[in-house]
Amino acid sequence: MFKRFFALALMLLTPLAAVAQDADTPDWEEGTHYDLIVPALRTADPDKIEVVEFFWYGCGHCYTFDPLISRWKETLADDVDFKGSPAVWNKPMELHAAMFYTADVLGVLDSLHTVMFQAMNVDGKRLGSEAEIRQLFTANGVSGEDFDKAFSSFGVSSQVRQANSRARAAKITGTPEMMVNGKYRISIRKAGSQANMLKLADFLIEKERAAAQTAAAS
Repeated sequence: MFKRFFALALMLLTPLAAVAQDADTPDWEEGTHYDLIVPALRTADPDKIEVVEFFWYGCGHCYTFDPLISRWKETLADDVDFKGSPAVWNKPMELHAAMFYTADVLGVLDSLHTVMFQAMNVDGKRLGSEAEIRQLFTANGVSGEDFDKAFSSFGVSSQVRQANSRARAAKITGTPEMMVNGKYRISIRKAGSQANMLKLADFLIEKERAAAQTAAAS
């Protein structure tokens, strides 16, 4: 009697387990959950799967997304190249993009990235001038001379222009958004949540990885 009951219970639970599995692994659809970028953008390294996060230091959603994406980056395989790309829609955002690339050029991006997010989203600083940004850098151990040289350099201004062109070509409409291998755009509006944005990125990375393996085998 017990064996018969156990078998019946197993039959009833199996469909429920399948439904739960499907809920955890949704069928992501182009146009519904993510967008195709046409024409596709060229990536820096064709041997890598490039993932770009478009963000703005003054964006509250980007601030809450940053810890999630920081942990997610640690899970990426060696064939994935992650890049941050500041959005540039107006003069203040242009300053903040220069702030990002200045920190990168000076080799202090890892230590100042969270500091810059906190300054604008927690401490209420607008960072609306070069002088205010300079003060933030010097308060965190960067010499004023090094800051001045980097912030006004051709290299930084060139990267700001490239970031602007990249976001326009990808048709970015808000932040945070992500781009996978120059081909796919992920927004929180279509993904439904920040967690889903990262799940979609994983899905599209695997899609690109499989496509590369198929191409190599043919």
